[in-house]
Amino acid sequence: MPATGTPRHPGIAEAAEILRAGGLVAFPTETVYGLGADATDGRAVARIFAAKGRPSFNPLIVHVPDADAARRIAVFDPVAETLAAAFWPGPLTLVLPLREGHGLSPLVTAGLDTVGLRVPSGEIARALLRSVGRPVAAPSANPSGRISPTRAAHVRAGLGDAVDAVLDGGPCAVGLESTILRTSPLALLRAGGLAAETIEARLGRPLPRDETPGRVQAPGQLASHYAPSIPVRLDVTGHDPDAILIGFGPVAGDVTLSATGDLVEAAANLFDLLHVADARARAEGKARIDLAPVPESGLGRAINDRLRRAAAPRIAQA
Repeated sequence: MPATGTPRHPGIAEAAEILRAGGLVAFPTETVYGLGADATDGRAVARIFAAKGRPSFNPLIVHVPDADAARRIAVFDPVAETLAAAFWPGPLTLVLPLREGHGLSPLVTAGLDTVGLRVPSGEIARALLRSVGRPVAAPSANPSGRISPTRAAHVRAGLGDAVDAVLDGGPCAVGLESTILRTSPLALLRAGGLAAETIEARLGRPLPRDETPGRVQAPGQLASHYAPSIPVRLDVTGHDPDAILIGFGPVAGDVTLSATGDLVEAAANLFDLLHVADARARAEGKARIDLAPVPESGLGRAINDRLRRAAAPRIAQA
């Protein structure tokens, strides 16, 4: 089902029909807007890569309505069961071994024998997944490597008519992509909307980090990612006339993640303000976006991870 003209704004039932017919639907989750396709339909999944300009080696997260649906796709170990019971639905993706007969398109896993699975919270996302009745592959609904969308307007600006329909659920509550964990062996693959400390408290042990150079095991592990159209500089505490400053806490900016230093507020505002700063910098002829320091603790780790990737030298997208 090729996209034509301006994306539609359907209801849940029509959006589910579009997905079952092989179309692309952008929909809100608590983290960011996802660009959804039927994960069992290779042609539909290929349209995600085409729409985003996404490297074929970067796997996709599969969204399902509940843990039972996830167990039909992947093999759960005791750690996975514990984490799913504690944090699903929510901003946690579990990377688990594929179950025989899983039915997913090979494009979803990018040739890996594991899959990232998530049960999102939010009524629109869960209602859509229940209505589709199939697993939905859904990376963030933005061009690959660019700022993730936390509003429907971001989706329309970034993808235009490459998407068939957009479900507008307003701004995303969390505003950061999901935390990604591999359970065997246990490792944090990507910091995200669920703080590592919260997971560690539930498991009663520290989370090892897997940052193996050059190995992409899950979405969001590319060195250059989440990037605005102009360069980004981090840990800036003063205004530069050539830059738009995004502030935090005591560093007041042209726009501010959180004037009170609240990391939850900062996470929710992050991508929206990167969009705002990017547009403003281009309109005002600024050369750069500067960002104030953010503490490397709690959700600050995930925020800084996204900012370091946004600031990294741009790489060619295959």
